[in-house]
Amino acid sequence: MKSQKFNLKGMTCSACSAAVDRGVKKINGVEDVNVNLLTNSMSVKYDETKVKNEDIINAVENAGYDAYTLDSIKQNTLEKKESNVSKNELKEMKKRLIISFIFSIPLFYLSMGHMMNWPLPAIFMGTENALIFAFTQFILCIPVVMINNKYYRVGFKTLIKKSPNMDSLIAIGTSAALLYGVYAIYKIGYAFGRNDLDVVMTYAMDLYFESAAVVLTLITLGKYFEARAKGKTSDAIKKLINLSPKKATVIKDGKEIEILVEDLVVGDEIIVKPGQSVPSDGVIIEGKTSIDESMLTGESIPVEKSINDNVIGASINKSGYIKFKATKVGNDTVLSQIIKLVEEASASKAPISKLADKISRVFVPVVIAIAFIATISWLILGYSFEFALTIGISVLVISCPCALGLATPTAIMVGTGKGAENGILIKSAEALEIAHSIDTIVLDKTGTITMGKPVVTDIFTKLHKDKLLQLAASIEKKSEHPLADAIVNCAKDNKIELTEIQEFTALHGLGLEAKINNQTFFIGNMKLVEQTGIKTGEFDSISRGLSQEGRTPMAVCDEKEILGIIAVADVIKPTSKQAILELKNMGINVVMLTGDNKLTANAIAKQIDVNEVISDVLPQEKELQVRKLQDSGKSVAMVGDGINDAPALVRANVGIAIGAGTDVAIESADIILVKSDLMDAVKAIQLSKSVIINIKENLFWAFIYNIIGIPIAAGVLYIAFGLKLNPMLAGGAMSLSSVCVVSNALRLKFFKPKFKYSNKLNNKVKNTQGEMTMEKIILVGGMSCGHCSSRVEKALSAVDGVEKVSVNLETKEAKVTLNKYVESSILENTIIEVGYDIIK
Repeated sequence: MKSQKFNLKGMTCSACSAAVDRGVKKINGVEDVNVNLLTNSMSVKYDETKVKNEDIINAVENAGYDAYTLDSIKQNTLEKKESNVSKNELKEMKKRLIISFIFSIPLFYLSMGHMMNWPLPAIFMGTENALIFAFTQFILCIPVVMINNKYYRVGFKTLIKKSPNMDSLIAIGTSAALLYGVYAIYKIGYAFGRNDLDVVMTYAMDLYFESAAVVLTLITLGKYFEARAKGKTSDAIKKLINLSPKKATVIKDGKEIEILVEDLVVGDEIIVKPGQSVPSDGVIIEGKTSIDESMLTGESIPVEKSINDNVIGASINKSGYIKFKATKVGNDTVLSQIIKLVEEASASKAPISKLADKISRVFVPVVIAIAFIATISWLILGYSFEFALTIGISVLVISCPCALGLATPTAIMVGTGKGAENGILIKSAEALEIAHSIDTIVLDKTGTITMGKPVVTDIFTKLHKDKLLQLAASIEKKSEHPLADAIVNCAKDNKIELTEIQEFTALHGLGLEAKINNQTFFIGNMKLVEQTGIKTGEFDSISRGLSQEGRTPMAVCDEKEILGIIAVADVIKPTSKQAILELKNMGINVVMLTGDNKLTANAIAKQIDVNEVISDVLPQEKELQVRKLQDSGKSVAMVGDGINDAPALVRANVGIAIGAGTDVAIESADIILVKSDLMDAVKAIQLSKSVIINIKENLFWAFIYNIIGIPIAAGVLYIAFGLKLNPMLAGGAMSLSSVCVVSNALRLKFFKPKFKYSNKLNNKVKNTQGEMTMEKIILVGGMSCGHCSSRVEKALSAVDGVEKVSVNLETKEAKVTLNKYVESSILENTIIEVGYDIIK
């Protein structure tokens, strides 16, 4: 079996890719076909003893598109070529759209002017000018038809190949209107020659050139927006490639020389200085440092590295000088594997078959059959050819796919516009369609559920809070570690002036040592405290408690004792818990996916009511976890913001990127949340559900006129009641169905998301000034009177470590001031034991 990749040209929607897929699969010897609308490419697995590349190319051409192989084309040339093809197609479609509008607008004005009493030149008014009036419309219609000839080429070709799609409907409907218009011009000329002015005016009002032109223009507008939305994956891959440095400094014959990254080989000794990017994967053989791997792992806190630790290509060396030995280069690096996963996941995403396209496979041949049978039947019954032809054309005109063609794109257009108003950028109609069926949502932790950067969350101290902050921030100011930034920023926020320090020393993996006014101070983890021989005392339980809640405790000490503990954590966003509860209320299973350790992950999950947690996930494994969920039958949405999320975002049925995330994550996703608010993911899914309902309503209105109108147009009521639907009335019915569809789609402008839960959900931890104090706010349910609030206050006051309790009956808030660390679960269980609920 041979696998071959082809580039495709001319595809604009999922119906196009489906037509290509069906055409190639019919070839005997083809085992598997994967058409990628995003990159305009196709991978085919086939038996080369039975199938040649020319056979596949011919099958694509028979479906109405162009194809060519990609043998022996270098990657950079290929990317440039694919990019140019995509840009040229978009440019060509924009040109078509502009020309279509230039001619359609005056045509529409001219054709509708006499009905709407719009001012028109005298040359187009009156019976004597009917031929000028008609022929001018024909002239204006021709450029629109010519510039959009693709619909006719593809539509009639797919019709002949017995696989009609939306292009077939467009081609048949507009052709019927166009041909009838030409027929009407001949009738007008013929009637003028015989001075039959009644016939002249009848046919002058029965022109449908504007119907053909406007349908083509509106459909092209929708196609243009679709073309702009696709093709982002290739840009994402380019950005991934650009992360890796272009050059590397290696040791050769005892000398430092700079070479291209492509020339690196396994075993090379590479030097990386502070601030530089790591050029490949490897193992440190000399030096200590902290490495910022956030661009790959999504985790905000740099990782301490020393001898024998692994480094990942494209990560950034933050502080120290290191030398490492390359273990993986080129296509074997973690970054390259992520790039490969993005490409594979993109290629494997099956295009959606539009509901209208599925219907058209039955609808188109049925309509043609009805028109043909009706025409022949009336001829057999002895009626004139003109009568029979009018019947046939009426059937085709009333079945013109204006409403059917507008049913989906109008709802999508209004829906995406409404999404943009709410800070939700939906990059394709497919994403908006799929989102309504999501039953599982996977959430990255850092930057998605949490803020994405560490901040100070708790301060326990024997000193005044400001004094401890001043001491800690003065020492941390000289450190480049993000945890240090959190403390320094906290001091700035509290307008605390820092003091000068002397003899600053970084203790690798432990913390910092510095002198202030000839007195030695330390700040770091509990290992540092143990090494200095200082007794931890009451701070030991505080440190362990903070660690269990997913926070990083840092002890501030002098040479004799611990002066206090400052806890730093990547805190949960204010709306994350509400968003998760709303998703669960909608029947969606919520999964948290993170590279964090199990302890930290579970601590975060407990705070936000997430029951399913997948922790300790390597960057390249996130896509695999999403695939596992899909393999179990789940329809999965992935929400993330890091580069390591890109493969998972593409693999998911719907990829949702946090707007503040990386460009790669944003370009790999289908939906962008501009405000980086998880509540917008809830809004996006609710909007999708509303749009799908609207589309189904639109399709109902589009077809109800056909169901009623086609039999009448075919003349079933003529013999019994003398009722015949002439082409003018058929066109009117067709227009009315379009008005209904557009009006119904416009209702989406009034879309408002519905939420069950209050936005005051998270227990809020506040730093308070004073000694060894902390404040928690808990929302209590079930309180109805002063006795209730007193009972809650009394119960909480009896808990060890609680200094003060204040209960507000109106807001349902129990404000608890602590003088030592107390787990939230202890306070919540105390409230439950006295008969009340915790509002989540």
